[in-house]
Amino acid sequence: MGLLPALKEQEIPLDHPDSTCMFRPGPDKPFVATPAAIELYSAEVILACFRVLRQRADEHQGLDYLQVFEDASKPEGLWFIEDGDGGAITALLSSDY
Repeated sequence: MGLLPALKEQEIPLDHPDSTCMFRPGPDKPFVATPAAIELYSAEVILACFRVLRQRADEHQGLDYLQVFEDASKPEGLWFIEDGDGGAITALLSSDY
């Protein structure tokens, strides 16, 4: 697995009141990935990016609900979206949205 895609800076400041998502999966918040994201990036890369995201969320006590990793060799970025209560954490491509 070569270099990981780079995590872009989020659109809102890290200390913004909406920057509260911790990207922690659990029984009420599954972590899922779309087939297109797995095909383009691989499950291994998605999981490695997810670990980076979790660490960054811990460091900053939360992130915006949308996080984007970019790889210049890929036609689309890898998005991670955390839904609110009762939702999921989803790895997807922008074209899946």
